[in-house]
Amino acid sequence: MAGLAPGGHGPVLTMTMMGVSALIIGSLIDPLAGLVPLFGMGCLMTAVFFGYFWRDPDRPIPRTTGVLVSPADGHAMFLRRERATGRRPTNDHISQGRVETNPLTGDWFPEPLDDPLSFETEQRYEAVPPGQEQTTDVWRLAIFMSPLDVHVNRAPSAGTVERIEHRTGKGRRRGPFLPAYKKESEHNERVRSVHLLEGGQRIELTQISGALARTVVPFAYDGDAVRRGQRIGMIRLGSRVDLRVPAEAYISSIITAEDGHKDHPKGMHLMAGTSVVFESRTEEEE
Repeated sequence: MAGLAPGGHGPVLTMTMMGVSALIIGSLIDPLAGLVPLFGMGCLMTAVFFGYFWRDPDRPIPRTTGVLVSPADGHAMFLRRERATGRRPTNDHISQGRVETNPLTGDWFPEPLDDPLSFETEQRYEAVPPGQEQTTDVWRLAIFMSPLDVHVNRAPSAGTVERIEHRTGKGRRRGPFLPAYKKESEHNERVRSVHLLEGGQRIELTQISGALARTVVPFAYDGDAVRRGQRIGMIRLGSRVDLRVPAEAYISSIITAEDGHKDHPKGMHLMAGTSVVFESRTEEEE
């Protein structure tokens, strides 16, 4: 149902009540040189801002078979074909000394998973040069959410949430973090979830905090079944969402900021739950 996202009713009602109370008090007693009414107006303006920020409109969800919809509102930053080159180390890897350490991204075991498309743990990726494509590659679509965008995130497709994990970002729980529009912000505080789709593929969704955002709030957890377009979480203030899908299973015609298109200098503006971002290769061939 359209309205406010979870967590928004309290701030909106509090600031509204404070504003109305201040205006009433200011009209009945000495307004202290106009400061009480001014405070009341400030509270009401803040309530309007909170209402706008926590807005959660209903969206028409496409019913086309084999498509993935955008998980977030915002501009498409980039769409890249990538390959896993490492993964987070286990205790055995650490004890064996087979760990590479990066001051920005943390510790990595320099081998991908045996099945990279299982997304069993967070992996390290690099761009795939043209002509060197493999069946285990993924497409990564990065979406930048400005403070003016709707911040409720939605499921790209029907399926089941297989796993969800929270990472604090550079070893610190509250930053400071890089602005979400920078590529390196993928290692800010984040919540990574893996969805097993009804068709059998797995996709990886990462909700990433930005320089202002400090809280990623998931609405769906391990084992939850989700519908296409279902609300699955929220990131407060400017932020970013990355979506990884098997490159051999999907194609995309999304225009991103990296494409330098004159009509979309910031990339196409996507709407969570409504904009189609990937299409099944099988459906396309049929």
